[in-house]
Amino acid sequence: MLDRLACYVRFVKMEHTLFSLPLLFSGAVLAAGHLPSLRLSAFIILAGFGARTAAFALNRLIDRRIDRLNPRTAGRELPAGKMTLAEAWGVGIFGTVFYLWAAWEIAPICFYWSPLPLFVFSVYPYLKRVTPLAHFGVGLADSLAPLGGWLAARQSFTGVGPALWLGAFTLFWVSGFDVIYATMDEAFDRAQNLQSLPARYGRPKALKISALLHGMAFLSLVALYGVYFRTPGALVALAAVGGLLYLEHHYSDDVELAFFKINAVLGFGILGFVATGVRGFL
Repeated sequence: MLDRLACYVRFVKMEHTLFSLPLLFSGAVLAAGHLPSLRLSAFIILAGFGARTAAFALNRLIDRRIDRLNPRTAGRELPAGKMTLAEAWGVGIFGTVFYLWAAWEIAPICFYWSPLPLFVFSVYPYLKRVTPLAHFGVGLADSLAPLGGWLAARQSFTGVGPALWLGAFTLFWVSGFDVIYATMDEAFDRAQNLQSLPARYGRPKALKISALLHGMAFLSLVALYGVYFRTPGALVALAAVGGLLYLEHHYSDDVELAFFKINAVLGFGILGFVATGVRGFL
């Protein structure tokens, strides 16, 4: 039983929730001006966990044949036969139900909007079959997190401007680091006629595009700071986030460091930026 549970946890990359949770809470803090209550915080975490589980399960199910051909991914649970197709669907359905339940517990309006992320999760894995702009599908999926956090805290989209800037940051940030991640599969994608910026333009040019996207992400935060924050603490956090974006590209050859470790820290840097910028947070 524990072995199967460990397999399911590996299947959905549970640790990747660290990317989305700080963004969810950043949106909630922007909306409320302070940390959410313990009850709301718990359901935001549960909703984030469920949505992330559903997203990863869908991605693995849709890409299972491609993963089987790719030496880098052939050892994953589905292509390696460590998990059955029925188990994979079961994990995905569990995540979806868990997410929908948590959204309902937060507020009915969150439940009514909850199918939108599920729709994006279902579509973006197919994009790399048709367009090198597929990276923006991943970015769009994650950019919904701060908007979801805003809706959870305010239960309306009234005055949503600050969360839109944070959503723009997330779109450019995630799309940019997905380009870095895709450099690992440049040759495979080209051989299989899969679309990605590294496969289309080569690694050096793709990394320049990634750097441009991260520059646009940083400018989105600058706009958020200039229009809404203007506190010394937020300025320090903004500089720290800029430094982390630079390090992500400086260490782009080490994808494990750039993609996983630096990005996990950067997500919490965003939460710190919002927390120190929003009046009434303390």
